[in-house]
Amino acid sequence: MLSLPSDLRESFKEPLGPVYTDAGALLSDAGRPVIAVGDVVAYHLREAGFRPAVAVIDGRTEREAVDDEVRAALSDPERRRDVENAPGTLGEPLLSALADAVDDHDSESDPVTIVVDGEEDLATLPAVLVAPLGATVVYGQPGEGMVRVAVTPDTKAEMRSLLERMDGDVAGALAALGVDA
Repeated sequence: MLSLPSDLRESFKEPLGPVYTDAGALLSDAGRPVIAVGDVVAYHLREAGFRPAVAVIDGRTEREAVDDEVRAALSDPERRRDVENAPGTLGEPLLSALADAVDDHDSESDPVTIVVDGEEDLATLPAVLVAPLGATVVYGQPGEGMVRVAVTPDTKAEMRSLLERMDGDVAGALAALGVDA
């Protein structure tokens, strides 16, 4: 549906919010619900005793398989949705699953894990777009820590602008997310 053009890759190098190395500190600053993008981020939140409302994982970190400890800690989701999503893309199955998971989420006691066959690296963009105002999206910044993105009208506009600069069917992607075109 959408693919990341090479000229847009630089836009993702800088963190989209403050970087944390301590999950407890991040959680004390985070609005609810919390959406985690990435296995290591989801793992650190769970190790801090917190299950994100929605976690998007793919069994990989920095292009390598996650270690056994991370895999084991994330292997028992309450509600699991499996999707395929090619690297460097945002496909309709991932977008729809993310929109449904956020929409279906009733409370932090009923978390959803989206398990991606492929890659979930770009899922932060649609996660911010479908999250309610006041929520938090957390993703990993390689070599630095966890990035907390507060969901505000400004961050929604920023993520939408980035999504609209991707190659492919932007209107279809917004429709899959349930976001007005």
